Amino acid sequence: MNRAHLTIDPHFVVGPVNRRLFGSFVEHLGRCVYDGIYEPGHPSADDEGYRTDVIELVRELGVSTIRYPGGNFVSGYRWEDGVGPRDQRPRRLDLAWHSTETNQVGLDEFASWLRKVGSELMYAVNLGTRGVQEALDVLEYANIRSGTVLSDRRIANGTPEPHDIRMWCLGNEMDGPWQLGHGTAEEYGRLASKTARAMRQIDPELELVACGSSSAHMPTFGQWERVVLEETYDDVDYISCHAYYEPKGGDYGSFLASAVDMDRFIDSVVATADHVKAVRGSEKTMYISFDEWNVWYLSRYDEVDRITDIHDWPVAPRLLEDVYSVVDAVVFGNLLISLIRHADRVTSASLAQLVNVIAPIMTEPGGPAWRQTTYYPFSVTSALARGETLELRLDCPTYRTELYGDVPIVDAVATHDRETGDTAVFLVNRSLDDEVEVEIDTSILGDVSVRSFRTLHDQDIHAANTRDQPERVGLTEHRTTGTSEGTVTVTLPPVSWSALTLA
Repeated sequence: MNRAHLTIDPHFVVGPVNRRLFGSFVEHLGRCVYDGIYEPGHPSADDEGYRTDVIELVRELGVSTIRYPGGNFVSGYRWEDGVGPRDQRPRRLDLAWHSTETNQVGLDEFASWLRKVGSELMYAVNLGTRGVQEALDVLEYANIRSGTVLSDRRIANGTPEPHDIRMWCLGNEMDGPWQLGHGTAEEYGRLASKTARAMRQIDPELELVACGSSSAHMPTFGQWERVVLEETYDDVDYISCHAYYEPKGGDYGSFLASAVDMDRFIDSVVATADHVKAVRGSEKTMYISFDEWNVWYLSRYDEVDRITDIHDWPVAPRLLEDVYSVVDAVVFGNLLISLIRHADRVTSASLAQLVNVIAPIMTEPGGPAWRQTTYYPFSVTSALARGETLELRLDCPTYRTELYGDVPIVDAVATHDRETGDTAVFLVNRSLDDEVEVEIDTSILGDVSVRSFRTLHDQDIHAANTRDQPERVGLTEHRTTGTSEGTVTVTLPPVSWSALTLA
């Protein structure tokens, strides 16, 4: 059996775990909004048309901040279309996803839904086909209490209290040639700077996110961040990162090591931001909003889902409804480990997306809602990761990957709550074949006991939860934990994600 050794010391702290790390993303894409969170005819629908079965699952998932309304969708979106009487709202072409947008759900409705699930709104403004004035208008509509044309319009539309949105994205993936309004880094950076400065004239305390690269593999990656931050460094609080992963050509060894790529991505963006900080002689630290991340079978969209017929613009088509397996969930859980490991600089993140579209929650129109395999690592990590991320010492064997070279078989992160004394350890075994015994040195923590040790694993790494088998895959509570003075020993099955809690 492979063996690994892990040392936990609460004196070595990376940074506090920000609750915004456990955010998600709702875009007007496919069935995420319509038939996902909103289905007036569903047996569980409340008086506003929201599926209460989905609301319960979102609450259980533990989502903090939710980014809205896009995504690629936002670069062609007119926010005014989604407010006011529903019977007067226009139907528009959504060029991003070749669909028809009915605008039956807009800013006010989504904010109301967020209050039901207990999450914070992170709003994206359109800097693709619009600009400064529209950003100011939606900010006035959303956040000014009363006494102006737009704030009074919100009140007349049935929302007397302001939404008080604190976090705003300045566009979406503006480095991507697929994006409406795509331009150079200089062009976007100047527009983002002008928009940020204008918005701060209304509210200086807003938290603003500039668009970083949509992938670490974009040809402009690195240079894009440098130029955008040179234009916006004094005006924004975050630079964004986006990353998606899927197995290529059956190479599951590299796929299981996807978090290695995420680690490198984050480290590169931090280095670039700190370079700009040094050149400017600034005392301000730039943080990362990793506001799109997930396992996404993008190749399937290109081959199967993409709609191209000029006369076919469906409403809420089934797009990007990936069915996630055990191996997908293990990679997903490892990506969460990477985000928490960088808690000193990654202080906001958004799982893309929340319902039906590459999502942990699936629904059927008029039918059930169920948890995908990826639901479990997110919900457990959100519940347990409290306090501060610790800097770990991990010694374990490596294995060779085609994409990333030699990588550790085990990956792990730990959080420690000084108030309660509780420690949570999240572990992944990337081996396709072998168990790993992990000896955890807990002596610095004092007298600890194991509260729980849960694992996501299956003999069939391609097993998944579906409408017909919604509970095929879940978490298993293990009792194979050995404890002795100052040491806890756990055994990780191959291709597994685990959460250990120490009291």
